[in-house]
Amino acid sequence: MEFEAVIGIEVHAELETNSKMFCSCAVLDSTVAKPNIAVCPVCTGMPGVLPVINQRAVEYALRVALALECEIAHTSIFARKNYFYPDLPKGYQISQYEHPLARNGHLKIQTAEGVRQIRIRRVHLEEDTGKLTHIYQEEEAYSLVDLNRAGVPLLEIVTEPDMHSAEEVRSFATNLRSLLRYLQVNSGDLEKGVMRIEPNISVRPPGSKDLGTRIEVKNLNSFRALERSVAYEIKRQSSEIQQGKPILQQTVGWDENLGMTVPQRTKEEENDYRYFPEPDLPPLVIEQEWIDSLRNSLPELPEAKLHRFMTEFGLSEYDAGILVAERSAADYFEEVYRYLVESSREEIRPKVIANWIIGDLFGVQNQFGVPIEQVDITPREFAELILLVSQGEINQKTAKTVLVEMFSTGRTAGEIVADHGFSQISDREYIVDLINQVISGNPAQVQEYLKGKDAISRWLFGQVMQAAKGQANPQVVEQELESQLAALRQTDGL
Repeated sequence: MEFEAVIGIEVHAELETNSKMFCSCAVLDSTVAKPNIAVCPVCTGMPGVLPVINQRAVEYALRVALALECEIAHTSIFARKNYFYPDLPKGYQISQYEHPLARNGHLKIQTAEGVRQIRIRRVHLEEDTGKLTHIYQEEEAYSLVDLNRAGVPLLEIVTEPDMHSAEEVRSFATNLRSLLRYLQVNSGDLEKGVMRIEPNISVRPPGSKDLGTRIEVKNLNSFRALERSVAYEIKRQSSEIQQGKPILQQTVGWDENLGMTVPQRTKEEENDYRYFPEPDLPPLVIEQEWIDSLRNSLPELPEAKLHRFMTEFGLSEYDAGILVAERSAADYFEEVYRYLVESSREEIRPKVIANWIIGDLFGVQNQFGVPIEQVDITPREFAELILLVSQGEINQKTAKTVLVEMFSTGRTAGEIVADHGFSQISDREYIVDLINQVISGNPAQVQEYLKGKDAISRWLFGQVMQAAKGQANPQVVEQELESQLAALRQTDGL
């Protein structure tokens, strides 16, 4: 019997402010900073200290809520969420509960059935916890606490249980990450823990409207782990129910090595946290004028940019989707296109530029392990490389070699081509002479071609290009080779 999965997601995204949520301590990269160097009496909850709300964190949260088309609360209230854990120095977390910053938004995703709209239940602000490092040695085991992350502004985004497969969950998470990066409020570095995804999964018989017992998978920090853990839980829960076993509500972790979820603790209910309003913080009041100003300052978002790239540049949904997934890649494409248009030296279709960026630039990026926002090749320099190919100065194969050297040396394409003598040869007399040499030097292969093995022509083409050290104009080679082979066939027929 097939079961229907019902899945909602909670996403915790650290906001890229300079200081923490309620104090002036710096926000540091906890993966490289020395432990416990950004800590003060406020973020450790010492007696008598008072928290103060970080205005920039509120601004970033509002930008996200507006981009998700949420209803903004003009008054929201912070609360104390009480629980005891070694990385929570105060014994409670300042969060929002009954009166969050925003509600009732949505985010569109692409599914096998088409575009679907995933509802956003709430968007609220809170502070992050510290970080535990567990040490296991032969004779003892212990944990170290780093409080650099304690108090960092954290945005929690909670969806309705609108997703029904691991693929839909991944689509939502990647779209949300792209949105946060477009808004420049979060780096999207899942491996650093600045964005953590927690799906809540249950299954039910097809057609049922009742919700099953849900399992929460905690702190996933990769899309691969997210997709695999959701798929595993759907399969596990369906199997358990078919065997007549009850599903226990609990929190689980994902073990990547074992490829399975591992129970951590019984799932807490909301009343277990004993929420009550934070007595040291007044209600957060948001003026409509500020909301309107932030809404007007939002950048062009991924969905709008996707449609514009398809209509304005004539790109396929696939190509446009790859380019707009990262704001920096989309901006790079437009800057390359703008330079080529303004140069007026060559009309190059947007599809050609997209192919160069998606295929060649992204490929070299992966080779060097450099994200596009850190690429030293300017859009103008990249456009110059494309022009060298379109004008017949170098061929596509040589251009790939030049691009790699541009990455590794920082030099321009023109400098590299001049120094290495890479300029493409289009002299027809020279190319005809090379073709004659290849044909006369390979009589057996030529005879095979004359007997009907047309594929031999590609081999002969390769031999000519090899003789020209890759610098012959491939279009000219192809035309002249085809002409000479046709003449040989005609002579052979006589």
